[in-house]
Amino acid sequence: MTPRSLASWKIPWATARARLLGLFHDEDGDVPGWVLVTLMTAGLVVLIWAVAGPALTSLFEQAIQRVSGL
Repeated sequence: MTPRSLASWKIPWATARARLLGLFHDEDGDVPGWVLVTLMTAGLVVLIWAVAGPALTSLFEQAIQRVSGL
């Protein structure tokens, strides 16, 4: 068995790029899944904002009053 040179192990740029892009394009895509994740995330944001919004507004107004000295 003969040792290979380092040059023989290198992958040409075009081949490496094609393999890398192939990793991302192998999946057919799960559009309904991503839509569900997006809608659930938006729903959580709205829910948290509704619950914590008044408290955050009050906290912000108190901080502004303390800084401005009013």
